[in-house]
Amino acid sequence: MVEITRADVLSARERLDGSSLVQRTPVEFSRSLSDVSGADVFLKMEHLQRTGSFKTRGAYNKLLNVAERGDIEEVVAASAGNHAQGVALAAAETGVPSTIVMPTTAPQTKIDATRGYGAEVVLEGVNFGEAVSHAEALAERDGVELVHAFDDPAIVAGQGTLGLELLEDVPDLDTVVVPIGGGGLIGGIGAALAEERPDVRIVGVQASDAATVPESLEKGQPLPTDDVDTIADGIATGSTAELTFSLIDEHVDEVVTVSESELASGIVLLLERAKQLVEGAGAASVAALLGDQLDVTGETVVPVLSGGNLDMSRLQTILTHELTARRQMIRLQVRIDDGPGRMADISQRIGDLGANIRTVHHYRADGSLSVGEAFLVFLVETSGDSHAAAIIESIEREGYEVTQVN
Repeated sequence: MVEITRADVLSARERLDGSSLVQRTPVEFSRSLSDVSGADVFLKMEHLQRTGSFKTRGAYNKLLNVAERGDIEEVVAASAGNHAQGVALAAAETGVPSTIVMPTTAPQTKIDATRGYGAEVVLEGVNFGEAVSHAEALAERDGVELVHAFDDPAIVAGQGTLGLELLEDVPDLDTVVVPIGGGGLIGGIGAALAEERPDVRIVGVQASDAATVPESLEKGQPLPTDDVDTIADGIATGSTAELTFSLIDEHVDEVVTVSESELASGIVLLLERAKQLVEGAGAASVAALLGDQLDVTGETVVPVLSGGNLDMSRLQTILTHELTARRQMIRLQVRIDDGPGRMADISQRIGDLGANIRTVHHYRADGSLSVGEAFLVFLVETSGDSHAAAIIESIEREGYEVTQVN
């Protein structure tokens, strides 16, 4: 088994130093998250990398190795998006042609960005595993090398350079919280911290609907799954590798999981409070702080915001979910006698309370209605629970039957 050490990570940093391709991303204190968690929380803004993700670190380290060897005519990679962009950009920078296999379910923004960096994009398979299988077949040609998203020492060492920055920028670091997909990032960070700061707690986070590491650690070997379904597509790999699993087993102190709702809340909180737009994988570390599995009270904590490539249609879905959960978007079904003026009367009451009606629909074909009755269904924007309750109470006070149906 190949081992990754701090020396490998330091070598990767020497190779990447001075490059305009890989940025030293900032660390920013978050008062809001500190108040919520009872810790001093500093956000590692890795989503501000040029490709919007930490993946550029490992990809460029790997491509520099390939270019130095001079025996490869083309590289092939498989990715749902972030590794794809990192490899495409690094390949263009080093002058090596690249072909990226992406699942047909990959967000269109990531597909477009990958093509924009100069790669040939092939859409194959419905998940990461199927895309990898096709990429491996393409890499069997002479002069072609597969650049795996995480099962590669050069990739892992490159990702580990983030850990070196953490030690320098947050010297009193107690805990670092890292999203886990294939394990390259957390494995590299673990290798970077192990020798100099073994006291730092390393916590991994997976989406509950794509979690493989907790059971893998329990069984003592990496266990893959094809059953992944999460808004955090950046960590929906469905597996780790022997390389990354061994690093996780050696260096990671605990692994927690977060639900889709917690991921959505993390995205929206970062947007509202930190003014940072991140994707599901990037918000996983913050979602862990918002949940009840991780206690960081009194500590200095760094959640890694690993990526910011969020598709706008997915953002709309997430915002709708969060507004509904907060009762800032409510759907009210009001039973009326189907006569003139009822819609105007109810609309006036909603407007008088400062709420905005997004849509209204009139339904008469419903078996639960008596002859001459109808339902009016209003989609209403509110400021939250108390406002929503006041609106419903105002309508009911006039004798209408009201049901919130979302």
